[in-house]
Amino acid sequence: MTESGFARGEQRWRAGLGTLRQVVRQELVTRQLAAHLPDTAPRRVLDVGCGQGTQLMRLARHGHAMTGLDSSAALLGDLERALADEPAQVRERVRTVRGDARDMAALFEPESFDAVLCHGVLMYFDDPEPLLEDLARLAVPGGVVSLLVRNGDALAMRPGLLGDWTSAGRAFDEPAYRNRIGVTARADRLDALTASLAGRGLKVRAWYGVRVFTDTVPADAELPGEVELGALLACEERAGATDPYRRVAALIHVIAERRDAGR
Repeated sequence: MTESGFARGEQRWRAGLGTLRQVVRQELVTRQLAAHLPDTAPRRVLDVGCGQGTQLMRLARHGHAMTGLDSSAALLGDLERALADEPAQVRERVRTVRGDARDMAALFEPESFDAVLCHGVLMYFDDPEPLLEDLARLAVPGGVVSLLVRNGDALAMRPGLLGDWTSAGRAFDEPAYRNRIGVTARADRLDALTASLAGRGLKVRAWYGVRVFTDTVPADAELPGEVELGALLACEERAGATDPYRRVAALIHVIAERRDAGR
């Protein structure tokens, strides 16, 4: 499985933007990142697999200098069209690069960024270790690496709650799964990911669950009214930061800090 795996489901991904599942994901990640990327000092941030640029745009509006890397011309086109509607000072903070995540070492100098985001990308790689190596290399000492991955410790939850017992039984032992955009992907277990990051000088500072309660809603579920959505997001945010709820979330959001070379 390579990054091209996502390309097979890209059209379905784009069609799902703005639906409840996607809004919950993006809003929860935004809230969880806020404490680790405060607005008090602008940061140089790389968003690997930036896609349509939801997180990239939000951070650029808050003053950060953003670089977005993605291999999809269509998604980068969506991002550029969205940027055209932003004020000039926001547009000036954004640079986009079309390229494969596997080429990061050639595209960017080591220690070029104060923060590196990699959301929903690791799951499309059979072997994520080289990608993790590059992510660590690109962050400055003391910098942040933010990863959003499929939760391998709770991989049986969705099929089990939907009554798909064959898939649920398989998910207890196998990291591969079929996702909502019709692509076979791979999940990560928190303990193994934490150990892998530690081996690259990245210490997990915090971790959260994303989509504890809404993972089984239909892929085309629309947003509820403003009051109900606010209550839903408040419950998701609290669950995503609280045991035991966060441990059964569909996704886990890991915030790691790069330690100094001498530590």
